[in-house]
Amino acid sequence: MSNYILDLAAPLRVLVVDGDRTAAGTHRGQVEGLPGFTVVTTTHTASAARRALVHRRVDLVLLDPRLPDGSGVHLLRWLRATGLDVDVIAVADTPDPAGLRACVSLGVLHYLLKPLTGEHLRHRLVRYAQYRAAAGGFDGQEDVDRAMAVPRTPPAPPGGISGSTLDTVRGSLRAAGGAGLTAVDLAARVGLSRVTARRYLEYMVLAGSADRVPYYGTVGRPRLHYRWLGA
Repeated sequence: MSNYILDLAAPLRVLVVDGDRTAAGTHRGQVEGLPGFTVVTTTHTASAARRALVHRRVDLVLLDPRLPDGSGVHLLRWLRATGLDVDVIAVADTPDPAGLRACVSLGVLHYLLKPLTGEHLRHRLVRYAQYRAAAGGFDGQEDVDRAMAVPRTPPAPPGGISGSTLDTVRGSLRAAGGAGLTAVDLAARVGLSRVTARRYLEYMVLAGSADRVPYYGTVGRPRLHYRWLGA
């Protein structure tokens, strides 16, 4: 994936829309740290996002579905109604089945959950850049199919990921149901170290077969629960 930018004529322009100013700043830094992307501006409300979309050239929006002055889904419907040629990746605080279905029906490329690691977002943005490069022109159906597959193709397993162990991890996560598992839980179930268990779980998040949800206790950092998505 190191040469994906070579097929792009200019940096891809990203608008970050997030009601959480801290998250918005983090996502802006993650985007700007990736060659081939530039952040045109950061907004924290739907009204400010609409103004930016009208007056600035934007290729991709990182959209928080919850905004102080309205739903991000409403903003997405407005965006589609205007006919602006802009792609969207949703970045949500919590899983919302109704919001997910609405986003998918409105053409959102991905529905990601916070906290979003830099590597997770980087992978999605690189895949998006590859999609834009592949969609630059078609000679036939094979080229069309290849371009449409790019945004949703899971990453290849990195070194150290065993297929048989991955199958065991998938089975354990599937069996856990909606409650999911922490890395500590998974390690105890399948006989892995906590670090190794987390590596497998993070790969599954990158591949789109699991999501990551923080659970807050009374003190300390939140515990991350990983849940099977059925992919």
